[in-house]
Amino acid sequence: MTGSGLMKWIVPWEFSWVFLLCFLVAAILYAIGSRRLRVSPGRQAAFWIGMAMVYVSLHTYFDYYAEHEFFMHRIQQVLLHHLAPLFIVAAYPDTVLRAGLPLPLRVRLRRMGRSLPIRIVAAILLNPAFVTLSFVALILVWLIPDAQTLAMLDWRIYRAMNWSMIVSGLAYWWLVLDHRPKPPGRMSPGWRVLSPAITMTPQIVAGAIVTFSRSDLYPIFEICGRAFTMNVLTGQLIGGVIMWVPAAMIETAGGLLAMRQWLRLSRLGRLPKRPPPRRVVVARQ
Repeated sequence: MTGSGLMKWIVPWEFSWVFLLCFLVAAILYAIGSRRLRVSPGRQAAFWIGMAMVYVSLHTYFDYYAEHEFFMHRIQQVLLHHLAPLFIVAAYPDTVLRAGLPLPLRVRLRRMGRSLPIRIVAAILLNPAFVTLSFVALILVWLIPDAQTLAMLDWRIYRAMNWSMIVSGLAYWWLVLDHRPKPPGRMSPGWRVLSPAITMTPQIVAGAIVTFSRSDLYPIFEICGRAFTMNVLTGQLIGGVIMWVPAAMIETAGGLLAMRQWLRLSRLGRLPKRPPPRRVVVARQ
């Protein structure tokens, strides 16, 4: 591949200062924090793989294909919503990112986190039911043909869609892969294992509907101009299968990681113990 050909893939299709700033801040903080703390090579690799997926999906020429071909768009959404957040959260980067901050800022953020308004907002936005429903709802909402059309015609809605995928994916996997018991964790270890099986079900159904549809559900890609010269229904079938099979496999992997954490907590004796059953004393007549 020539230098000009390589530059075509590296240069963003739609440049975003907001995305680039957020990406660089997270990358720099993690790099500094990993020097201050002992972070295993596996955790570091998981974090950087997830970050690379996010960058390639949103800030390279890959985004052009996601805007001009349905099945490429589904690949982008699976990366942003499922795989990249799973890799990033599986690296447990929160302590590393905090370690990358200057000490006065860390102290200030800790005090802010203990304030009542922040605790109320966190209790609402990180409520397991809210996060789980949002995780599933956002996938289904953006699959509605009218919503997909709006996102493709307005760059602001398109970016909001992609950001919603990343944020909801990070929030969901943060709950599911939490390595702590409840409390302080927000979801019990048993529900963490069961949750991916629940959330994958509506996605499998939606993927099957798209896969076996005999009509073009998303003509907006024809209006925008398709990136590949292939049959419309063939591309739609591939997109449906991507929603169906790879997404389900990723959620299964997340459930297995949650099971691993559950077993670890049980082995360490950190699971809450059930109170012994009460004895019923029957008085003799």
